[in-house]
Order: sequence, then C-alpha cells, then structure tokens
Amino acid sequence: MAERRRTSYSVHREVLDEGAVDVMAVKSEPKTSLKDKVKGAMRCSGPRMKSCLLGSVPVVSWLPRYSIKENALGDLVSGISVGIMQLPQGMAYALLAAVPPVFGLYSSFYPVLIYFIFGTSKHISVGTYAVMSVMIGGVTERVAPESNFMIWDNITNSSIVDSAALDAERIRVAVAVTFLSGLFQILLGLVQFGFVVTYLSEPLVRGYTTGAAIHVIVSQLKYTFGISPLRYSGPLALIYTVLEICYLIPKTNIGTLVVSIVTIVCLILAKELNAYLSKKLPVPIPVELLGVIIATVISWQVDLNGRYGVDVVGEIPSGLQPPVVPATSLFGQVIGDAFALAVVGYGIAISLGRIFALKYGYKVDSNQELIALGLSNSFGAIFQCFAVSCSMSRSLVQESTGGRTQVAGALSAIVILFITLWIGRLFEDLPKAVLAAIIFVNLHGIMKQFLDVPALWKSNRVDMLVWVVTFILTVLLNPDLGLAAAIGFSMLTVIFRTQLPKYSLLGQIPNTDIYKPVEDYDQVRHIPGIVIFRSSATLYFANAEMYQDALGEKSGIDITKVLSAKKKLEAKRKRQEKKAAKKAKKELQKNGGHMTGEPNMEQQKDIAIIEMEFEPDPSLPRAIVLDLSPVNFLDTVGVKTLKSIRKDYGEIGIEVVLAGCQTGVVDNLQKGGFFNDKVTKSCLFATVHDAVLHCQAAKTKSRRDDETEYITLDSDQEEIKATHF
Repeated sequence: MAERRRTSYSVHREVLDEGAVDVMAVKSEPKTSLKDKVKGAMRCSGPRMKSCLLGSVPVVSWLPRYSIKENALGDLVSGISVGIMQLPQGMAYALLAAVPPVFGLYSSFYPVLIYFIFGTSKHISVGTYAVMSVMIGGVTERVAPESNFMIWDNITNSSIVDSAALDAERIRVAVAVTFLSGLFQILLGLVQFGFVVTYLSEPLVRGYTTGAAIHVIVSQLKYTFGISPLRYSGPLALIYTVLEICYLIPKTNIGTLVVSIVTIVCLILAKELNAYLSKKLPVPIPVELLGVIIATVISWQVDLNGRYGVDVVGEIPSGLQPPVVPATSLFGQVIGDAFALAVVGYGIAISLGRIFALKYGYKVDSNQELIALGLSNSFGAIFQCFAVSCSMSRSLVQESTGGRTQVAGALSAIVILFITLWIGRLFEDLPKAVLAAIIFVNLHGIMKQFLDVPALWKSNRVDMLVWVVTFILTVLLNPDLGLAAAIGFSMLTVIFRTQLPKYSLLGQIPNTDIYKPVEDYDQVRHIPGIVIFRSSATLYFANAEMYQDALGEKSGIDITKVLSAKKKLEAKRKRQEKKAAKKAKKELQKNGGHMTGEPNMEQQKDIAIIEMEFEPDPSLPRAIVLDLSPVNFLDTVGVKTLKSIRKDYGEIGIEVVLAGCQTGVVDNLQKGGFFNDKVTKSCLFATVHDAVLHCQAAKTKSRRDDETEYITLDSDQEEIKATHF
C-alpha cells in the first residue's frame, strides 16, 4: 500500500456568517435583466447568423475540412460493410413493423442521408432498429387489424385476407406515426428539450429494451413455426399471444421450422467464427448477407413456397416510391404512440452517440440530434419510410471497420440505393423464416442485458428495482404504455429517495474542521452542548414534516411536549399572579383603600414577587446547527419549516443556526421571507465549523440559564420550577 502523502495547512480568519461573506466577496446583483436577455436572443448579426447556420446544418462545418487521405478509405470500407448489413436487417425489421420488406430498404436510405446532413455523431449507424420496429408493428396491427380486410374467396369458399389492401393501410399507418414522431422530435429540439433524455436512466433504457426484445421474439414466432396466431392488443396482449402460439404449435409448418432452425444454427456458428477471426480479418464476414443469398438461392431452386408452403418475401418492386403526404386523419389515433417513438428513438440514439463521442473526444449536441432524427423521420415518412433510430450492432461494425465520419453512413445509403434500384427483386424468394432467424440472432446482445440484474443487486438495488419493474411493465403492457409506466415508476423512486433520506448527527474529527456522521465513524466526537443535524436530501414540501420529526428524535427533544409544558406553566403563573393581585387589593382596602408613602416590609410581604434565577441545565443543548450543504433548493414549505424550527427552539432558549447554504438556497430564504428585523444573515454560516465556533464563543459571553419562578402569597410560599427553562 502506497504511503499516504500528508500536506499540512493552516487557515487564520474570523468566523464568517453569510452577511460577512457578502461584504468580503462583494456580492453582485444580476447584471442582465430578462428584457435584455430577450433582446440579446433576438438580435441578429453576421457572426451570429453564421454560428446558427453551422449549428443547424453541421455538414457545412465539417465537410469542407474532410481529409480524404486520412478518412476516405476507412469510411469507404465501413460504408460498404454497414450497407450490406442494412439489407437483411432492413427487410427483417420491416416484418416487425408489419409492412412489406422493401419498406425496410427505403427506411435504410432516406433517413440516413438526412442524418448525414444534420447529425452530429460521427459513428452511430442510423436506420431500422428492432425496438422501434416492434413499436410501430404494435400500432399498425392495432389500427389496421387483419379482421378489417377479410374477403370471400369463391375458389376456396372461405374468407381470406386481402393482403394488398392490408399492406397499403398498414403503410399509411406506419407513415403517419413516423411523420408525427418526427414532428415531435423537431419541436422538442427547437425548444431546447434535449435534456428529456436525462429522465431515461441507463437501467430504465436497458430494462425497456430487454422487455421490448421479448415482444420482438414473440412477434417473430409465427414466421418461425409457419402459423397465423390472432392479434391481441392492450395490457397482457403478449401473454395472450404466447398462449395462442402454444395452442397452434401442433399446426406448425415443418418446412418453415426446419428452415428456421438451420438458419439460426448457421448464423450463430458463423458469428462465432467471425468473432474468433476478428483480429485477423480487416473486415467482418457479412454473415447475414451470405445467409440471405444462400437461403434465397436454395428457396428458388427447391421451390420451398410451392412444395412445402414456406412463406416467402414475395414481390419487391424496383425503384423508389414517389413522395406521399401522410394521412393526417390518422394522427388522432397514433399521437400517443408517436410521442413514445420520438422519446425512445432519441434516447437510444443519444445514449450510443455519447458513448462514441466520449471515446473519440468530440461533442454530440443533444438538441441538434433531436432535430436531425426528427427531420430524418418526418422527411423519410413522406417517402414511405417508418421510424428509425440507431442500431448498436451496425454502429459497432461502422466503428470497427474504420469509419471516422458521417460519410460512412452516406456511403451505406448509396449501397442500399443500388440494391433497391437494381437487385432487390432477386430476393423475392427469400423465406420470411430466414429474416426472423436474423432477428433472433441479432437480439443476443440485448438478451445479455439480463446479466445487469445481479450486477445492479451488488451496486445499487434501487436501480435494479427500476430495471426489473421496467422490464415487467414493458412485457405485460405494450411497449409504449410500458415506457410511460416505467418513467413514472422511475420518478417515484426519486421522490421516495428524497422523502426517505438519511438523517444524521454530525461530530468533529479531532483537531480538524471536518464533521462526519457520528454513527458511521468511531473517532468522530460530539461537540458538547451543540447538536449538528444533517439530512442527505433537499428540504421541500414532501419531507418537511419528517425533517422536523427527525430533528426532534435525533436531538432527544420533544419540542411539542416541551412547548406545551411551558404554556401550561405560563398559564399557571398568570393565574397565580392574578390571584395574588386580588389578595393584595383586598388587603389594601382593609388598610384604608390605598397606600401612602413607601411600603414597609410587612406590606411587601403581601405583594406577588417574581424573581428570575439562572442556572445551567445540562439536559438540553445550547445550540443546534442545521447543516444545509446537501440542500440544493428550498420551496416555500421548506422555508417555513426552517422559520418554525428557529422560532420553536428559540422559545425554549436553544439557538438555531444554519450552515453550508448554497447561494441558491440563500436566495430562496431571502425570497421566502425568512429574514426580518430580528433574523438576519448573521444566523447563516459559510461552514459547519464557523457555526460551531460561533456557538462556542457565545457561551463565553452569556450562557442560557434555567428560569425559576417564585410566587409569595401571605405567609405561604409556593415554588414553581420551570424545568428546562
């Protein structure tokens, strides 16, 4: 163990209260009024306009300085690699969104180009994402269920689904919810609401994505077994779907199941081989693309669809879709889902973007990221794309293959464009079971997040509770309702933690100005006659009453009982004084009705005499120091609580002072009416040690004494001692 280096120091100064600090430091008044701030924000100038342009369209800032020599090769290799990954993932995630696979390719093209222009992260791969896709699938299947598109087939004499009409309506729904979510993101970005992601803690996001992954897995089981379960919606829909799938398992299409099992096994083995050879290969083997190509060729040669009834992708139109105005009539039905998509998509993208930014030493603008994603979604929706975010697997590939800038993302979009225009139709015989298998294998990273639970149990059990509850809520409810409920629960944990803080009595580490909780340290000692009280949380309306109760419990003073005893004593004294006055008046009347000259000793005996005698009372402290250093704000209830504490304890002769107040807390006290002619900033001290020295110095000047009252009536004398006063 390395020897601890000691550096001694000594500080000589006077005891400082808040008023003295203001004088010494010369506290300044706010220099800029609200009016001036608004005027400054509205002022337009050349440099300001340039800065606004560069901030709003980041590509204008970095692209002219792009170094072809340093970045071009890495971005080219990375762009091609990610573009190849986008093909199978885009088609697979389109199935999650309940739209034809080709729309996954569109969603891997337009939004990526928009993000290239407006985004600030150099390494994230924007495009289709499993969690976002399953959320959209929940919306499309709810608003456009298959039951609304049943038609009678005269050939089979049975009802069948009008697939063309169903797909067209679900595309309209997906486009509407995507466009609206993009508008939400743009609006939040314009009002500088990027900090909303702070309400999505890491345990919450990881628990949510794990729960959403369960929805993804269940939604793809129908393609794995070749069955057609009913669609359920609302709470517990996932449970009903699982029960329905279990009921239909005897009707499994054996050909589809074989394709699924073989594909999953081959993908897992190939990915393990990829990981084993990762240090030797400059570029990862495009496992998913090879799987798609091989499966398509086998399906075409063997005719899996015709001979074994294996469901295939079907017709893939060549070229891009013309722009279409989203159906505004659907906005009212999907507005809640759109907001959930906006928050989830942004939360995932900014979290991953910050990880890469920290690793490579650049800054990601949270508000600009909101705008970039919003433009990607809203503009992409016009060309019939569904909502996108960033994929961790593609982002890691983009980084590991040498991607240095957003150019890699633009190149991946060009790869997708080439596939869409010319070779997309070659994949019409691709079994949907293969796409489902790709989804299952790609979820292994998310499923590893179950290991967070034991890790959080050891580090922070409240965070573990947030993770578990978020997961359960997401699984039992729809992903959008689950997210809202999880955020609400996360906020409740914060409130509970501030409502149930740790209350401590502080003591001094000998020969230092450092004060620590007495119960946590063996060598910490109480300051005789002084109680130093601290709460680990801020003081506000939710815990103000508990703060007062804890102060009484820790100090051993039942302030209510003591004040009640004092009031009874005062009432008794007044009664005795009144009785004595009446007695004296009667005696005076017997002696002629009045007194003349100086009263003699005999006359004085008949008059009530109040004498005050001060004696030290060791049972109560002389002073209480409230350490407010953990407090970062005070509301009106908090200010009233401190006023009440000073008043109540002051009535029984205990001085209450505050220590360690932050500037904002002092302002709260000032505005809350804490100070008046009698209460000044002299009761606020810069540190706990200043407050303790003040209280100790006060002892040498005047000490608080017991108050003893004597009331003399005739020859009988009654002594009343006011305990603690």
